[in-house]
Amino acid sequence: MSLNTLRLNDIRLMRDEAECLADGLTVDAAIDRMASDITGQLSSAGPLVLSVMNGGLVLTGRLLHRLDFPLELSWLHASRYGNDCQGNEIQWHANPKTDVKGRTVLVVDDILDVGHTLLNIVDRLISDGAAEVLTAVLVDKRHNRKARPGLKADFTGLEVPDRFLFGSGMDYRGFWRNADGIYAVKGL
Repeated sequence: MSLNTLRLNDIRLMRDEAECLADGLTVDAAIDRMASDITGQLSSAGPLVLSVMNGGLVLTGRLLHRLDFPLELSWLHASRYGNDCQGNEIQWHANPKTDVKGRTVLVVDDILDVGHTLLNIVDRLISDGAAEVLTAVLVDKRHNRKARPGLKADFTGLEVPDRFLFGSGMDYRGFWRNADGIYAVKGL
């Protein structure tokens, strides 16, 4: 048995043992609520929507067809985690390709955990001249370790316990972003 087969077997077992915190229908309902709130606030702004790679890709894709107003779409890639389970310094892998100067920007990401990455992204976009930067996350973890007291995204789908999560864009060591629903890894 190859190392890759052993690794995939461990990844499958981890998924089988995980606790489902929100099933696919619950996630869909949360995204519907987010889309309604975003539409109410941004439908006349012609915003630039920036998906944060890789985690924000799934949420962005699921949000887009629910946003029935003109918008531009682009992406950026900044991360503290990579495929690790703990965050490090923020790494900028790709800046937005679309100029943000004078624009209303909506940053879409999978999760607000501590918030260092999201704050860094917002600060960078403001320093690059964005007129307004709003944030949307599928999940906000409940804990007292936020980078700034009271830190919240402008649009949030679900609040969940402080566990290691995967599914609906979030990954476990690079895997299971495609899992329908939100899961907590057993023991983490």
